[in-house]
Amino acid sequence: MRAGTSEGLRQANLSTMLTILFRQGPLSRATLARLSGRNRSTIGSLVGDLVAMGLAEEHDPVPAGQVGRPSPVVVLRADVAAVAVNPEIDVLTVALVGLDQTVLATRRHTHDHIPTAREVVATTAAIVGELRHEFPDVCILGAGGAIPGQVRTSDGVVRNAPHLRWVDEPFAAMLAEATGLPVTVANDASLGALAEHDFGAGRGRSDVLYVNGGASGIGGGIVLDGQPMRGAYGYAGEFGHIRVSSSSLPDSAGIPGTLEAMVTRAALLDVLGLNAAEAERLGAALLADRRPAVREVVHQQLAYLAVGLAASANVLNPEIIVLGGFLASLLACDPQRLRDEVARLALPPSMEGVDIVPSALGDALLSVGAAYLAFTPLLADPVAMG
Repeated sequence: MRAGTSEGLRQANLSTMLTILFRQGPLSRATLARLSGRNRSTIGSLVGDLVAMGLAEEHDPVPAGQVGRPSPVVVLRADVAAVAVNPEIDVLTVALVGLDQTVLATRRHTHDHIPTAREVVATTAAIVGELRHEFPDVCILGAGGAIPGQVRTSDGVVRNAPHLRWVDEPFAAMLAEATGLPVTVANDASLGALAEHDFGAGRGRSDVLYVNGGASGIGGGIVLDGQPMRGAYGYAGEFGHIRVSSSSLPDSAGIPGTLEAMVTRAALLDVLGLNAAEAERLGAALLADRRPAVREVVHQQLAYLAVGLAASANVLNPEIIVLGGFLASLLACDPQRLRDEVARLALPPSMEGVDIVPSALGDALLSVGAAYLAFTPLLADPVAMG
């Protein structure tokens, strides 16, 4: 479609409308006109197109005592959906996420061993089949994969996921063949950064640093000037491999003394007397357990985390630092201690106005982020996809 033609203009306008609704949630026609800069007549036509394509619907507004007839509220449909896939060393999470960000269903498959890429693909395909049967009226547009490792975004090859022991696995192509869906994959923490920027704690901020801690180690994502920073091949954000100690203890890549080597979920579970199957209790247990041994491990990990965050703040100068996974649990134990230590180690101008906060999306973070990846072609060209 040629830019500048009437059809090209319509595509661009529909993309703008759909993206605003996707990021902002339900909005009135009047608000859409204000945010997009289009007149109300154009908005009415575009909303009619989105409704006709089955991507949106209009609801009567809730009366608020205002004078005059209130504008209808435009809502994206939940029955246009994407599959979100997040493999970890101990559990595979597959979710069905609607275009309106509703998580329609979540399935978790536990592993008794570290799964191969082919095992994850086979299990995911089976779950997708079950979801199609359970939700026959939902249109599944595609799948997005949130992978704890380095992903070549151009073709969805997982170059290196050390905890999963995957090297050069064509995960996107394998999953597409097994499910019949278009598949896009990216690093899990990079998707977490996008989700937090658009829908969570970083909403309304241009520069967001997101760092996540999970069973597969520590990773991160960066949004600068409102745009994701992926690097030349999609590998940016490997904060877990920043060296924060002179320790010889290696991380998953064999690099000694890194953030991932010194700050681990396993050490926290161990001092609490919990096993990996009880990881969901970690946050509450850390807050409740005041034993000196537990406090010592928490303070050690906060100190190492501060080194990594301060170095990152000096380089990237974010507006906000968002911590996810078990790092959010660490933050909750003593938020002021971490903030003070980061401020002590960073250049003062780099930390001016910067807050360190927990993820706002919690357990839904990677499902929302991976689904976002699958919805990207629709947001870019609703005419073709619709």
